[in-house]
Amino acid sequence: LVAMVRPHVAVITTIAASHLGNFASLDEIADAKAEIFTGLVPGGHAVVSRDTPYFERLASAAKATGVAHVVSFGKHPEADVRMERVALLPDCCCVTASVMGETIIYKLGLPGEHMAVNSLAVLAVAKLAGADLARAALALAAAAPAKGRGVRERLSIAGGELLLIDESYNANPASVWAALGLLGAAQPGHGGRRIAALGDMLELGEKGPELHAGLLEPMDAAKVDVLYAAGPLMANLWARVPEKRRGAYAATSEGLRDALLAGLRPGDVVLIKGSLGSRMGPLVEAIRAAHPPLAKES
Repeated sequence: LVAMVRPHVAVITTIAASHLGNFASLDEIADAKAEIFTGLVPGGHAVVSRDTPYFERLASAAKATGVAHVVSFGKHPEADVRMERVALLPDCCCVTASVMGETIIYKLGLPGEHMAVNSLAVLAVAKLAGADLARAALALAAAAPAKGRGVRERLSIAGGELLLIDESYNANPASVWAALGLLGAAQPGHGGRRIAALGDMLELGEKGPELHAGLLEPMDAAKVDVLYAAGPLMANLWARVPEKRRGAYAATSEGLRDALLAGLRPGDVVLIKGSLGSRMGPLVEAIRAAHPPLAKES
């Protein structure tokens, strides 16, 4: 596929436990991602996360295909595009970064440290492509999440409002950890709770049960008050959650619908997350149908 595109700049943001059902290890995932470097035009650039333990492996793969210029990004002190400071706010980030020696301060219109780190890769690409770096950084303020990838919406409910975070498009362990971090950063209203409605993460192979059970750690870190879980794999997490934090469990997302809707109350922050095949998207639509969006402020 990369031979069809012939990019001037190729980016690898991270190596994570996704599609492990199709690969024997994270090493194989890293090597598969590194195939993107084979299609770079002569003189092209590779942009690689300096924070991943696979950085050296990826950089070596790039150089083996003839890429002379590998640019790193991240929080790592040796990154070429380095995050120096970040202020994480409920619906945005304020970032100070060093972009190949040039200091840039900008606002990113997306919440979450993982998004702030990704924005460093954007600035690296802009710089390498010859764009105006200051204007590129300014444009990041207008960035908005795509459908199912972190869209936040204030909805009306009897007695107040609730905040819905729609992460229903897809899921793997790294993205669920990041999404739970967003939930943890959100502030419930008076009397409200942090609620996570999680569906199965698919294509994880034999490690699936273990990786689902391991989500208790980021749930605790995010101070999730109530879990609603859907799917046979997510049952592994459900089994580890104390009774007082259990909302409902169902084998399918459809089976979770009524209990989730009945359990919402004013002030709640609700995260919906799962692989596309776990069909968590209809839960988002069910919540929106029951609780219409509030009018946006002009």
